[in-house]
Amino acid sequence: MTKVKRDEVRENRIADEIIVDAYGEDEQAMGWYNYLEQKLKFPFTARCINKRSTSPLPVGNEVKVIGMASEDDCVHEMFVKIQWMKRSLAVPVSQLEVVQANDQTQEAVEDWHYWVGMGYQL
Repeated sequence: MTKVKRDEVRENRIADEIIVDAYGEDEQAMGWYNYLEQKLKFPFTARCINKRSTSPLPVGNEVKVIGMASEDDCVHEMFVKIQWMKRSLAVPVSQLEVVQANDQTQEAVEDWHYWVGMGYQL
């Protein structure tokens, strides 16, 4: 993901709501996981926006996002579960853009994209 322009509103939301009181990467990961789990309303439709060697999704493919991946899968990056070939598969949130969802879900996904785009890491 390319670096994005600093957004003070997002910076404040991330600092005040997502990683507040987080000491270290593990606690930041837990903050992000809890934030996304609370804000994302499943199911929603998303589109693959970039190729990843760890994901079978082709760019442009639309998928149904059905839930968060397990906490254990989200230690260094945030993953959601999608319906894929009659099973569920975890893919990175950074690989997806929202196609159809409520505003809260859209904002939460964009917050994660912003975090990654700024070069922040868990």
